[in-house]
Amino acid sequence: MRLLRCLPLLLALGFTVALRAQGDFYAGDAVRELRLYFPQADWRTQLEALYLAGENGRLLGDINIDGTLLRDVGVRFKGYSSFSTGRIKNPFNIELDEVHSGQNYQGFEKLKLSNVTSDPSFLREVLTYDVARCYMPASRSNFANVYVNDTLLGLYTNVEEVGKDFVEQHLGARGNSFFKGNPTTVSLTGANSNLGQIPGADSTAYYSLYKKESRNGWGHLMELIEVLNNDPDNVEQVLNVDRALWMHAINYTLINFDSYVGYAQNYYLYRDNDGLWNPILWDLNMSFASFRLTDASQYWNGFSIAQAITMDPLMHHNSVSVFPRPLLRNLFQNPMYRRMYLAHIRTIVEEHFANGSYRERAEDYRTLIAAHVQADTNKFFSYQQFLDNLDLPVQGITQYPGIAQLMDQRAAWLATYPGYAAAPSIGVAEHAPATVQVGGQLTITLPIADADTAFLAYRFNTRGAFQKTALFDDGLHGDGGAGDGVYGATITAGSNLVQFYVYAENNTAGAFSPARAAHETHSIQTRIAPAALVINEVVASNNGQVLNEPGDAEDWIELFNPGPNAISTAGLYLSDDPANSTKWALPLRTLLPGEFLTVWADERGSLGELHANFKLSASGETLQLAYDDSTVIDRVSFGPQYPVSSYGRYPNGSGTFRELSPSFGTYNRMELGANLDRPLLLYPNPATTEVNVVCRVEGPLELQVFRSDGRAATPVYRRSTNELVRITTLGLGAGHYVLQCRSVNGTLQQPFIILQ
Repeated sequence: MRLLRCLPLLLALGFTVALRAQGDFYAGDAVRELRLYFPQADWRTQLEALYLAGENGRLLGDINIDGTLLRDVGVRFKGYSSFSTGRIKNPFNIELDEVHSGQNYQGFEKLKLSNVTSDPSFLREVLTYDVARCYMPASRSNFANVYVNDTLLGLYTNVEEVGKDFVEQHLGARGNSFFKGNPTTVSLTGANSNLGQIPGADSTAYYSLYKKESRNGWGHLMELIEVLNNDPDNVEQVLNVDRALWMHAINYTLINFDSYVGYAQNYYLYRDNDGLWNPILWDLNMSFASFRLTDASQYWNGFSIAQAITMDPLMHHNSVSVFPRPLLRNLFQNPMYRRMYLAHIRTIVEEHFANGSYRERAEDYRTLIAAHVQADTNKFFSYQQFLDNLDLPVQGITQYPGIAQLMDQRAAWLATYPGYAAAPSIGVAEHAPATVQVGGQLTITLPIADADTAFLAYRFNTRGAFQKTALFDDGLHGDGGAGDGVYGATITAGSNLVQFYVYAENNTAGAFSPARAAHETHSIQTRIAPAALVINEVVASNNGQVLNEPGDAEDWIELFNPGPNAISTAGLYLSDDPANSTKWALPLRTLLPGEFLTVWADERGSLGELHANFKLSASGETLQLAYDDSTVIDRVSFGPQYPVSSYGRYPNGSGTFRELSPSFGTYNRMELGANLDRPLLLYPNPATTEVNVVCRVEGPLELQVFRSDGRAATPVYRRSTNELVRITTLGLGAGHYVLQCRSVNGTLQQPFIILQ
């Protein structure tokens, strides 16, 4: 198999088929095992009633995921045409944290399981997501056997939810405006969630067309609709146009018309921190022309397999829009967008279909799941049809084309489409100076042939909008001689990391470098100087003031950018072992001036990129931030830590370390740690169930609690060091007390109160 680096979950040749393999829940080399348990004998009837009620109600049950049991999960059926009353194999939506807040499996709190109702091959959804992830944020997916009360329902596709965790991982924020194109009732007249203005200017008229996934956002969505329909020349101010073009390119190349193209549904929109809406694909089970009821254009009444093979990718430009599709038609008014779009189609075809790599992946998946498909007595097609449908059509409610039958011919036809060929060629980029100086000039040059115009798109972080500047071959932009085929542009470096891509076009076609831009970019990286990024605060004994995603009190490390320029974490490592400076590689992030980055030291990498592979010692150790050649950017050594405090810099980002009250992701302030450096530390005060004590004196020492009248309330606690001592209040009763710490150097006292 050709393994593309955008497809880390694909199967390697010669893999061993695994039913309950541990590891990544969405890894493509294993079939997951999910066992649901309901106490109700009529669980299916109850789930159907909840679905038909339309209120997203859930039935409680337990689930065993590859041997891990989770209690009290919320289960409901999902889907539109894939659901049917009386059907044994319906699709599932499962909330793992329905009752127990924070309950999850490998950091995932919701499972989406599709029943493969319109796909004899079982391959369409997983294969399409494999392709999509190369070019835009898209869900991970694989297969799962689903049982209820130990009875096998069948083989399902297991698709990662597009939720707040997903958008935070891919788009860097979780609380922004977020919608799903998901009409309550799909209209066969085709308006639906088309981003058109048919409902009018009142946002309430759109409530049944778009499902709001965020607290607010209707005003932002109405702004997008207004600009897209009435001011498309400025659509780049509100829309990530490149991502929209990639979505269209995937849908049209793979004939995925149960999407924005067909009934204008099955996609998400998320507004990023730059104010740009990002389309996200969803529900790909009817790709490869499984759905052919409409294209909202010339084939408004449906199309055949032969017509799917030669489907015009610019139908909404070259023909009519019977049902309005402004996200297609209005974007395609721009000639450059059309050439960019066709360049994306060329990349998809050449990287997956013209070279046959899609078939190798399909055959490996088919080998993996064959026995499980055969064991699925509730599947919608026969086992022989499963084997056939990679190459041959299968007759069902409609005729489902063989995937190879469709795509081999479609790839060949697209290669002849005007604008596919005759694109400019773009060579390898060079830059000067060799070392990026933040705030200094940076010239990027590269050879380009057969272009009429070109531009450089660049940014100084790993996410967000690009700035654009023209590339010239005039001898005046660091590009050598005029007309020599070398193009150049000069920019001011705003960070030690510069990400960029290049686009060039002529009157016929366009080309990107890299071809997967803007999802992938070229990068120029220069190392930062010591102290340009600092370890700002450390918690090695968390008392629960801050919890990680599953709700656990774990160690954490806060980094801070104290300087005037953006800083990239590229190439940096965190370690608590001086002999192993590359213990854990920091994920690629860009910190703006004054920005924090907090890492969980909890050995739970499955929860996300910001979870290190080590924990901190509450008794003290050394923590460092360094490059792989052991060049240290920052280092801190700390002694014993106690649950009430952190160890942080004061002043924030530049001062010496001292004990503070934890200030997760915010500025360290003196008032937060005003009493933490006292020789006798007692907390909480007032107390209820126990008192925590630290006596910072030379040992040996003795601790004892006295009542307000001077009588001893507890026995003597003898200690040799200043470790944390927990004293239970059981039997003491409510009232005023005095804690006494005696050592060879004298006696310390601290009054405190016990509440009922």
